[in-house]
Amino acid sequence: MENRVLLRKLIIIAVVMFGFAYALNPFYRQICEALGLNVLTQKDGTVEFDKNTQVDKTRDVTIEFDGNAQGPWRFRPTVNSMKVHPGELTTVMYEVVNTQKREMNAQAIPSYAPQSATPYFLKVECFCFKQQTLKANEARQMPVVFYIDPKLPKDVKTITLSYTFFEVGGGLVKTAAN
Repeated sequence: MENRVLLRKLIIIAVVMFGFAYALNPFYRQICEALGLNVLTQKDGTVEFDKNTQVDKTRDVTIEFDGNAQGPWRFRPTVNSMKVHPGELTTVMYEVVNTQKREMNAQAIPSYAPQSATPYFLKVECFCFKQQTLKANEARQMPVVFYIDPKLPKDVKTITLSYTFFEVGGGLVKTAAN
């Protein structure tokens, strides 16, 4: 009798733990989105450039570019930094080289410093919006089209845009049989 009671309690605990783990992912995303803690939940790709945005020519913001590769890539921006006026549409290129002898899928995840500048860094087009497929030894230049919202606080004079480029679904070697 005691064993059956214990078994029921353990089953209930297991079901509750499974339900909690299942609900944790959407709960985590909601908290991160509300607090602005996770750039993965940022609504990149939904920004449209407003041609009526006034360019603030009275100030410059230095944008620094950084690229980090997790895996067998060469990944870097083609320029290290540039000065832009808030409201000005700007394009920068990133270069990636697949150094493997196989096709690979990859994704770039952006991060911003200072973090308070994140909502003001608005990307119109970016290779980070979707996964990239690179053939064996392929080199590619990929654009980031962005503008800085003129509402950026005046004390922010430098923003760093950094991408981490990593393999997605990794390790699948394509052969003639596949």
